[in-house]
Amino acid sequence: MNKIIVFLFLTIGFISCKTSEKEINRLEIAKQYYKALNNSDSTVMKILLTDSLLTKETDYDYIQTFSQNQYIEEWMKWDSVFDPTYKILEIKQENEIVKAKVTKIDKRINFLHQEPTVWNAVIRFDTDKIISIERTNVIFNEKTWGRNRAELLSWIDKNHPELNGSIYEQTEIGGTKFLKAIELYKNRK
Repeated sequence: MNKIIVFLFLTIGFISCKTSEKEINRLEIAKQYYKALNNSDSTVMKILLTDSLLTKETDYDYIQTFSQNQYIEEWMKWDSVFDPTYKILEIKQENEIVKAKVTKIDKRINFLHQEPTVWNAVIRFDTDKIISIERTNVIFNEKTWGRNRAELLSWIDKNHPELNGSIYEQTEIGGTKFLKAIELYKNRK
């Protein structure tokens, strides 16, 4: 009888350790995701993501699904042009998901928004890989962003029409043109 009780306690303990290990791993995966974005590290990102990534901007009713390759070879390269800094302000695991509060600043956001953006992220997993990231409660000054964006686009139209459309092209080439437009606009006087 005592052997059965000891066996049950050992089994429960082993299962508990495995469950805790999984929770720690999901938190670590989420942390590594933002670190990979900071470093534009495509090698690490390939390990962290499933074959496709669903992204949602709940506040703006926006949904996009990227193949892993599109996300890494197009979107991440576009993002890296602006030298982003992502910081996790809070992070916790709730059941099978990770919730985080994140802030981001980069050259584009600094120009258009004039301060970091902040949002809550809900990160979902398929086993131990990220399958979706949902952004909610974005702290975003639409008035400042809209005004600065409109001024930049108007100036581009008049002074550098060859850079038209770069603001919409989420590729490395588009990002490079967009950054050039920002730098030309800032140095216009």
